[in-house]
Amino acid sequence: MKRGKAYKKAQESLGAKEAYSLSEAIELLKKTSVGKFDATAEIHLNLNIDPTKADQALRGTLSLPHGTGKDVSIAAIVPDDQVKAAKDAGAKEAGLEDMIAEFEKGKIAYDVVVATPETMKKLGKVAKTLGQKGLMPNPKAGTVTDDIAKTIKELQAGRLEYRNDKEGNMHSIFGKLSFKEEELENNLKSFLRVIRDAKPAAVKGSFIKSMTVTSTMGPGIRLDINETLKAL
Repeated sequence: MKRGKAYKKAQESLGAKEAYSLSEAIELLKKTSVGKFDATAEIHLNLNIDPTKADQALRGTLSLPHGTGKDVSIAAIVPDDQVKAAKDAGAKEAGLEDMIAEFEKGKIAYDVVVATPETMKKLGKVAKTLGQKGLMPNPKAGTVTDDIAKTIKELQAGRLEYRNDKEGNMHSIFGKLSFKEEELENNLKSFLRVIRDAKPAAVKGSFIKSMTVTSTMGPGIRLDINETLKAL
């Protein structure tokens, strides 16, 4: 992949050090950001798991203390009597039959889709479409709920879903580079504590094989695993 001059300059500024402490990495994250926009801070993990085995799969939700800095676009699949409450809580759109018709046409411009348990049967006809986009509501992800308003507010406040991919990696955002270094560090620590504590019982030996932070278009900054885990 060809990289621009700004990216190459940012990468060169990392120096020859192979891995950094958490605080060093956060400082470098801000210094190596490429572009004039408010970039997103990302964490990428390579885990010592066998993702083909159900007892080693990781999936759940967590809340970041300082939020994500992202305006989350949420669609709520709810009965008519809950539409107003969902929109008042922050949903971009809410409804049932009209929302499903929208999904059937492929119009899915949302970051998250939430639903009540009783509307899940109706979503069956668009399950494949939503699933391909990673948007199908799921109890494990906390997106199937009896308390739609509370869930929407939590999502807007910075609640995230974490889930490993088929290669055993995990990717997540943990804030914006406009955040203070302390806020980014607190968010990242919160995320890593949850992942550390979610280590499957079937995994023997080291759980996290590598940790890398990066901004939206910036270079990857490798974290020293031992130092980082001690700092949690």
